[in-house]
Amino acid sequence: MKLGRIIGRVVSTIKVESFDGLKLLLVQPLDEKLEKAGDPIVAVDMIQSGIGELIYFETSKEAGRVLETTMNPCDAAIMGIVDEVSVEKIASRKL
Repeated sequence: MKLGRIIGRVVSTIKVESFDGLKLLLVQPLDEKLEKAGDPIVAVDMIQSGIGELIYFETSKEAGRVLETTMNPCDAAIMGIVDEVSVEKIASRKL
């Protein structure tokens, strides 16, 4: 899973049947420091998230599995809203 922030909406009046009734959102991928990590992507919203929220999402084959139809063109799906991110510093050591 990957971290991201919802930065916008994508409106599409005509889309494939498997996307009917689903919201499409623009997601900015983030790294563990919550800094931009690549270009924004369009993702299917499975959890009713909103603009500005920190989320986690999945891409590739795994993203398509969240939809009921087995054959669908989903490349990215929002899976959950993140409440908190905590990253511990690990001291480097010589081997």
